[in-house]
Amino acid sequence: MNRYPLWKYLIMIVAVVIGFFYTVPNIFPQVPAVQVSTNKTAVRLDAPLLDRVEKTLKAAGVAITSSELDPVNGVHVRFAKGDSDSQVKAKELLLKDLNNGVADGTGNYIIALTSESTTPHWMQNLNGKPMALGLDLRGGVHFLMQVDMKGALDRAADRNAADIRSLMREKKIQYGGVDKSGETIAVKFSDPVQREKASREISDSNKDLLIKEDGAAQDLRLIITLKEEAKKKLADSAIEQNQKVLGNRINALGLTEPIIQRQGADRIVIQVPGASDPARLKDVIGRTGTLELRMVEADSQKNSAALQAAQNGNVPYGTELMNDRDGGQILVKKQYVITGERINGAEPAFDGQSNQPIVRVSTDGQGARVLREVTGQNIGNRMAIVLIEKGKPEVITAPVIQGELGSNFQISGRMTTRETSDIALLIRSGSIAAPMEIIEERTVGPSLGAENIERGFNSVMWGFVALAAFICVYYMVMGLISTLALSVNLLLLIAILSMLQATLTLPGIAAIALTLGMAIDAN
Repeated sequence: MNRYPLWKYLIMIVAVVIGFFYTVPNIFPQVPAVQVSTNKTAVRLDAPLLDRVEKTLKAAGVAITSSELDPVNGVHVRFAKGDSDSQVKAKELLLKDLNNGVADGTGNYIIALTSESTTPHWMQNLNGKPMALGLDLRGGVHFLMQVDMKGALDRAADRNAADIRSLMREKKIQYGGVDKSGETIAVKFSDPVQREKASREISDSNKDLLIKEDGAAQDLRLIITLKEEAKKKLADSAIEQNQKVLGNRINALGLTEPIIQRQGADRIVIQVPGASDPARLKDVIGRTGTLELRMVEADSQKNSAALQAAQNGNVPYGTELMNDRDGGQILVKKQYVITGERINGAEPAFDGQSNQPIVRVSTDGQGARVLREVTGQNIGNRMAIVLIEKGKPEVITAPVIQGELGSNFQISGRMTTRETSDIALLIRSGSIAAPMEIIEERTVGPSLGAENIERGFNSVMWGFVALAAFICVYYMVMGLISTLALSVNLLLLIAILSMLQATLTLPGIAAIALTLGMAIDAN
């Protein structure tokens, strides 16, 4: 008789129990829901908002099964299974009540149609969540986008050429001109001493540049290109930046759970479950937001008379009246200091001395030189960070300049950690890093998705039943044992996929069915 050590039995029992726990969430049904959130730091997601949502739906006679407030993700309202009519009606009512009917992401709130699991919260807190359904099962829109890396390299060459011109003037180096052809920059000289000095200064200012000497006699040149590792870093940065921009813009439409993934070296896959309007998504994806840093001309504390005059319609020449995120207005200069093209990155962090949330921002060489000059002359004044989207400018924040800024500076103020994350994201996603074009698009209707789900699950279920019945009849007791082992196999497989939060697709269901057949053959 086979006998195994007790610890092996204990490990098997623990594995089955854990597998059962993480498989169970997939049994709970998905129900239609509406999520109310915001991407504006001045708008609060609090109990009065939940109360307002509930009263609006109750007054209109919309039946809900539950509602709750998540301080991070906003208000969640759930409806009975299959009651999509109430879900759509609720979205229209909330858009009218909260956003005055505005649905393009410019209102204070984002009203999103979604589906949510009815898994108990205590299970979700232990990461007991169901697998996400792929686009072919749930329905939605699929885009494959080609990122123009040549365009990104051309933009980088333009910036580097401008930086080199500024550097030559700053270091008083005599040169004959700077020409750019594609990704290559050629700097002309007539004196070898000046060329050598320029090569040394350019190399010190930018370590990512590859510099080669060319020409002879009076026709001397420096041929400058990006190093291969710098090109790869630029490409990775462009893809990452575009992914963040796309995610931010799709979320602003009220479409939850978008899947935005890199594919290969220069492609991005976008899958938006629950969306069926590719034209609208195309418009959002194609936006080109602009980020600018401008000096503040007047606010409620400084030159308040000029601000009041501007609010009365007498806007001084060379200035512009803008709204800020706190609901106030600021008079800023039209002439920008630098634009988002000069900003390399922005990350939320904490101040080392005060331990207050801040945003750390880094610029390129040209941006650092301009900032150093302008901020050195304006210590104590405010500088506004302006995001222009679809021609509508908005002041993200307008901090006071505490000292001369360079390539790295920080934005501080009375901000929460969430606000610093939002501001950093807005700064990073102000504009797309490299041009993109849609090379493939598909729309999967929700009815097709529902049919795929039913057929897929039925194939696995009936395949398992047929297989279990056959081996029990043919192999008797050993067949029962094999069926039990097969059940544990399926249980652990689904549990692992759920723990990894894998996305279940139609090919995935076919693979599970194939795994069952192969497993019984092994038994």
